[in-house]
Amino acid sequence: MTVRPIVITGEPVLHQRAQPVESFDDHLRALVADMFETMDAAHGVGLAAPQIGVGLRIFTWQMENSDGAPDRGVIVNPYVSPSKPAQEDPDPHDEVEGCLSVPGESFPLKRGEKASVSGFDVDGNEVSFEATGWFARCMQHEYDHLNGFLYVDRLNDKWGRKAKKAVRRNGWGKPGHSWMPGVDPDPFGHDSPDEHDL
Repeated sequence: MTVRPIVITGEPVLHQRAQPVESFDDHLRALVADMFETMDAAHGVGLAAPQIGVGLRIFTWQMENSDGAPDRGVIVNPYVSPSKPAQEDPDPHDEVEGCLSVPGESFPLKRGEKASVSGFDVDGNEVSFEATGWFARCMQHEYDHLNGFLYVDRLNDKWGRKAKKAVRRNGWGKPGHSWMPGVDPDPFGHDSPDEHDL
């Protein structure tokens, strides 16, 4: 298992649709092991393969939930169907997301309160469950990565402008930026997993 660098917004792999996994083999299992190792080192609750520069439809998570899904898991070639988010503005205290590929920044975003999740495990067995609350948010966030979207792409006008300023301020938005979990300073300044850093 190897901790891999996490690429930052502007890297092309983050902004294009990932490709389906075609072979459920030792190569896939090794990649998933690296993803778990990287997610843990980054204190993240989720990680999509494009975030380590691999354009495949895979994401991992580590999040307690009351939905009957494993607290720690992986899904390959997933399909996530969320409920429609409420139309009001997001709560700036209780609906704040962060992302390991937009390190150190966080912004409020409205998401669907529920999500149907289906796909496969690393051995090609079918997986399906219903996610709610923050676990549903995590599933939507990671699934977006596989379709070429970051959460900052979904922000309303007010928070979207702030996010664009933050990207410019940090010199991101173009290829070549990454950070190394466990080596570089933790961009979110914590030593234990935080539920908002996906």
